[in-house]
Amino acid sequence: MSIAGLRRATRESVSGLPREFWWLWTSTLVNRLGAFVATFMALYLTIDRGYSASYAGLVASLHGLGGVISSIGAGVMTDRIGRRPTLLIAQASTAVSVAALGFVHHPVAIAAVALVVGAASNASRPAVQAMMADIVRPEDRVRAFSLNYWAINLGFAVSSMAAGFIAEVSYLAGFLIEAGMTAVCAVVVFVKLPESRPRRTKAEEAAGEEVRLGHVLRDGRFMSVVGLSFLVAFIFQQGSVGLPVAMGGAGFSPADYGLAIAVNGVLIVALQIPVTRFIERRDTGRILIVSSLLAGYGFGLTAFAGSVGVFALTVCVWTLGEMLNAPTQTGLVVRLSPTQGRGRYQGMYTLSWSVAALVAPLVSGFVIDRFGAEWLWGLCAVVGTVAAVGYGVLMRRLPAETPAAAGAPVDAKSEVSTA
Repeated sequence: MSIAGLRRATRESVSGLPREFWWLWTSTLVNRLGAFVATFMALYLTIDRGYSASYAGLVASLHGLGGVISSIGAGVMTDRIGRRPTLLIAQASTAVSVAALGFVHHPVAIAAVALVVGAASNASRPAVQAMMADIVRPEDRVRAFSLNYWAINLGFAVSSMAAGFIAEVSYLAGFLIEAGMTAVCAVVVFVKLPESRPRRTKAEEAAGEEVRLGHVLRDGRFMSVVGLSFLVAFIFQQGSVGLPVAMGGAGFSPADYGLAIAVNGVLIVALQIPVTRFIERRDTGRILIVSSLLAGYGFGLTAFAGSVGVFALTVCVWTLGEMLNAPTQTGLVVRLSPTQGRGRYQGMYTLSWSVAALVAPLVSGFVIDRFGAEWLWGLCAVVGTVAAVGYGVLMRRLPAETPAAAGAPVDAKSEVSTA
């Protein structure tokens, strides 16, 4: 592609989106640029504070548990008090708790604050996704979610590199910088983003009906998506939990793992936008099926890796699945979410990833210790196949989507299933 063609493609990828989206996108990018604590938390606890690896694992689990707890609560808040207030509360709480984490030294206090940090940082996700669905036209939502996902990975790539340099100077500086940048995000939300929660129609107000968590749980189609999302999330979690353990057990160094996993971030930053342009108008079901297979068999191929180069090639395979899955699945969630219940639906969707983050380390550790890493990669291939079949069955039951209606707001009565 020529430079002129590349410029035209980039312009088309970012054009037509409302100003509010770009402020929300900027907030996401700033937040991820300052995400240092998750990167160096284990090193901080084991090297700087002198705690055991087991304790560091406990703190990481409590951080994940906080995300599980807040997913549903934040979704309810998003619908009840609004997207903007939920974002402000989440980001302000994150800034305060992250700063506090840098000053507490007692192991019980560290564990307790880590739980709060996990809950606060995860609470913004349902609000961000619901606000994005509110302010972006239905036909542009896959592109918008993809651009937001791109910002997350760009910020993470930069912050991961910066975290190492900051940690050499001062771990406390890392905590304070993340707290400060999260506070900047809260200011951006407060100054630039209006509330986007759709107003209830007079008919809805007269009927007095509200989408509650019970409606979400009884929505069979949507809960099927949540279950399939958990399976896919379990696979992708192995990039940060199973892969480093397996490579270490095979005699590879941390630097080798860092080199292999860096391919993931580089590919997403370089290719996410053109990949999204390719899939934007294509069949949702087929994309989800292909992405599940790429994820499962991408990790499955790891069983045959014997060098850093081959490990990197397997990362390329499942990263392509990740790039296909992320914006497509998020768009499907919006498509199945009634307008007045987007927060609760997004909260339940976020829960699937939070639970996967808790379960994946336990399962991968057990399988590797009892049976060996090859069995874990075989399990990933099986799980990916199950997810692909599940998406194939699910999408046959959904009405055909049109470009204008993809992800469009739908009537709560017609879409909240009692199955």
